[in-house]
Amino acid sequence: MPPVGEAVLLGVQHVLVMMASNVTLPIVLATAIGATTGETAFLVQVALLVAGLTTFLQTVGFGPVGARLPIVQGTSFGFLAVAIPLAQDYGIAAVFGGAIFAGLVQVTLGFSLRWLQVLFPPLVSGIVVLVIGIGLLPTGMALYAGGNGAEDFGSWSNLGLATFVLVVMLVLYRFGRGVLGASAVLISLVIGYLVAIPMDKVDFGAVGDAKWFAVPMPLEFGLDFPAAALIAMGAMAIATSVETIGDLSAITKSGAGRQVTDKELSGGVVADGVATAFASLFSALPNTSFGQNVGLVAFTGVMSRHVVSIGAGFLVLLGLFPKLATIIAIMPSAVIGGAAVVMFGMMLGAGIKLLAESPLDRHDMLVIAVSVGVGQGFAAVPDAVALMPENIKVLLETGIVPAAVLAVVMNLTRPKPAAGAPLDVDTPLADPEDSPDKR
Repeated sequence: MPPVGEAVLLGVQHVLVMMASNVTLPIVLATAIGATTGETAFLVQVALLVAGLTTFLQTVGFGPVGARLPIVQGTSFGFLAVAIPLAQDYGIAAVFGGAIFAGLVQVTLGFSLRWLQVLFPPLVSGIVVLVIGIGLLPTGMALYAGGNGAEDFGSWSNLGLATFVLVVMLVLYRFGRGVLGASAVLISLVIGYLVAIPMDKVDFGAVGDAKWFAVPMPLEFGLDFPAAALIAMGAMAIATSVETIGDLSAITKSGAGRQVTDKELSGGVVADGVATAFASLFSALPNTSFGQNVGLVAFTGVMSRHVVSIGAGFLVLLGLFPKLATIIAIMPSAVIGGAAVVMFGMMLGAGIKLLAESPLDRHDMLVIAVSVGVGQGFAAVPDAVALMPENIKVLLETGIVPAAVLAVVMNLTRPKPAAGAPLDVDTPLADPEDSPDKR
């Protein structure tokens, strides 16, 4: 636990890094279903409140629930892909009903993960983390250019602002000492925010419309349980569980220089499931671990769950004071993008670090090639699976699930040297003439 003053700054830093993603997704869903302004504001509010409460679940833990690692929870990208069509076809209540089932699926997986180290050794975990990092890079660059859908997307002003934030962050990280260097992301975001105001990139109109204080009521939109919602959300629960496994592996390796334990894996995935089910009761979208905050831990080197718990406290306060939340939520995407490209890139680096933990033999290289090539290939070209059934299509498009499945299967079925398949590219085959029987 760093000194209190420093810990508070680092906690706020975690909040700012995840804010854009956490509030954008409920807005996207609200827009897709034609929600009113009040309904949209409510979805944003509960997204913040639930993210804070479920982050506490991960950092503090409760019995077997929670990894007790500096993991930040937030609205899941993956579930949004199935939430929008479900909300449009069956109503938003079906999304929350399906999410409760998804949470049960994740809890079941979490309590079955004692054998997970066998399925996810450093090679497989590294591949999963690597694919997550590669998949996040387009999102980071979209923010860098001003955010998807922005009228001035890719403009000089957006690119210049994002580059300015990036440069300030790197300078502070390189030359800052103590808390100045550890808070490089926070300081660069604040400076970028202030610079964006005279550039007319900050609209304070929404702040005036937001309430000062509001306590959200549970089951605002109700619950519904159509079969389609249960199947779709249950399938995505598997995908996000694999992603959480990657995040947990990345944070222990990059932040603490060690492998994640079975207890941490199990507790983290179980907490993901509890968080997803709990979010549904408050009409919030499913929650999962946030990769950008994992990247922030790797960037700062501050591996303190207490720091993240302080950040969770701020998220809860923002969820209760919508006006304060709105001030942060209107931060320009380009400002967030200047830091996001680094945070997402750190995830990629964590994957490489896991892969480099042990010498890679010929079969390992083949596992990496097939898993990353096919998995990320589906993510890069989603039209390749356009004719697949919707539930299968959604899983393949993530890139994470096919990469993980291929890596696990290929790793478990690796050939043995005695079968005539050399496992080390640097070790030549033994010469039969040198065998003891020939001497």
